[in-house]
Amino acid sequence: MELLGKSKDELREFCAALGEPAFRGAQIYHALYSERKFDVAQITNLPAALRERLSKEVRITLPEVKQRFASTDGSVRYLFGLGAAGEQKEFNTEDTEGAENAEKSAREKAVSLWKPASAEAVFMPSEGRQTICVSTQAGCAVDCHFCLTAQLGLIRNLTAGEILAQVLLPLDEHKAQLAPQTNIVLMGQGEPLLNFEPVMAAVRIMLDPEGLGISAKHVTLSTSGIVPGIERLAQEKVRPKLAISLNASNDEQRDALMPVNKKYSLSVLMNACKEYPLRTWEHLTFEYVMLGGVNDAAQDARHVVRLLAPLKSVKVNLIPWNPGELPYRESSPEGIEEFRRILVERGVPTFVRYSRGRDVMAACGQLALLQIDSSLVVRGQSAVKKKEHQPTG
Repeated sequence: MELLGKSKDELREFCAALGEPAFRGAQIYHALYSERKFDVAQITNLPAALRERLSKEVRITLPEVKQRFASTDGSVRYLFGLGAAGEQKEFNTEDTEGAENAEKSAREKAVSLWKPASAEAVFMPSEGRQTICVSTQAGCAVDCHFCLTAQLGLIRNLTAGEILAQVLLPLDEHKAQLAPQTNIVLMGQGEPLLNFEPVMAAVRIMLDPEGLGISAKHVTLSTSGIVPGIERLAQEKVRPKLAISLNASNDEQRDALMPVNKKYSLSVLMNACKEYPLRTWEHLTFEYVMLGGVNDAAQDARHVVRLLAPLKSVKVNLIPWNPGELPYRESSPEGIEEFRRILVERGVPTFVRYSRGRDVMAACGQLALLQIDSSLVVRGQSAVKKKEHQPTG
């Protein structure tokens, strides 16, 4: 049995099935997530006989760190190797219309065994906090055209344990320098709302005071606009903050940039956002990747203002596009500032979020499993993709 990713209740039930007191499961839970102990032999508050038994009957599987890429700004990009996770139990391709090739590939794999894969996470330290950007799928079927990794394909969903490991490993590696606050952003490879159950299982452990103990104010899930997933998330009692990848000011633009818009148009998406129940301290975040000559005109900014006007509490993050082998260019600093000014003057809080780790391909839209050997950059053998997301703090 794999322990990593299991909830407290699951671990309590497991221990009870072994004939042990259920509270032993709570001790294992605390050791895994609060103390970051990844070997049952280290859980010394368990009886020696139980540790011996567990060593034969359970495992705690951490991904292999294939490479670490240290940026000059202090960020670290992790390239993780993930083993086969078992039989595929749930695979949702319903909401990937417009990404025909990726959807066809996904359906072909729907009843196959999970394959070994790779995924990436980025650890970003800053004053008073660290932010960890994690992946929720190895790959992604939502074909955002301006993202470097959108050229690659969906491999498989990640398990709750694989998602949590992307947080636990960096925290453990950097424990001597950790700041008081940890932010988690589910903005790496994949569309979180197309892997809903494992993602939420991981998030519940992140937000549990007896688990990772991270406040809901410091965990953000970003979606390309999967409306059924947004509606489902709204019903969750324990949930992260929500961010929407907007990236366009009208349907024609968004259809061209994000094929998911052909299924869930801006009017449908905005209605879901309008109905989304915000907590008293909460706002909806909209991410907007700035593409020179495509979506960065003053007229686009005015359209965005009108688009967001019916919503209660919003903010916008403008994300300068990070160069890659794609037919786009960066917006000028002056153009970005003008766009920001138009939104702010019309009452929309707007911030420019510059990416971290550009020099090691760790920035927004750059996670494409690139392996770096000396001065050479070669694409990893396991091809996956990441949707467009900026790891914001």
